Amino acid sequence: MQFTPTDVEGCFVVDLQPITDERGFFARAWCSAETSAVGAADNVAQVNMSRSAVAGMIRGLHWQVDPHGEAKFVRCIAGRIFDVCVDMRPDSPTYLRWAGVELTPQNRRAFSVPAGCAHGYQAVDADSEVIYLVSTPYVPGAENGLRWDDPSIGITWPITEGVVVSDKDANWPLLER
Repeated sequence: MQFTPTDVEGCFVVDLQPITDERGFFARAWCSAETSAVGAADNVAQVNMSRSAVAGMIRGLHWQVDPHGEAKFVRCIAGRIFDVCVDMRPDSPTYLRWAGVELTPQNRRAFSVPAGCAHGYQAVDADSEVIYLVSTPYVPGAENGLRWDDPSIGITWPITEGVVVSDKDANWPLLER
């Protein structure tokens, strides 16, 4: 696995390093020793999946507050998504910066999102499916959120017309800066 740092401290784009032959390829999709070596979360407490029926749908941006912070390792297994990480850690040198990457089954990339960062994605294609590993169990009372269109963050989403978000995600408060 090849880990490429992003503009957010501890957030990585992860590419496979396939071993190929006439049969196809083999590659590690996740490895605790390799994730630990770059400082990413090296344990998995649960595996989540989601499907977005329409292009333009945004899920997130969510994170859990300490001591329930979730690190995530995200892959797109159908369709195409734009995955986003926003640093919500006040003591981080990249506080309130964001990073984004397109994930598809064809590029086989993953996005490693550290605990304390808001995570969300936009379905660029209809019927996009995502699977992601999470470092700690979800605790409803520890959830926090950030508006997808918060102007103080300024995320550049690929689809801007006809965006679909849940009522919960549309009503997170804007940051006061």
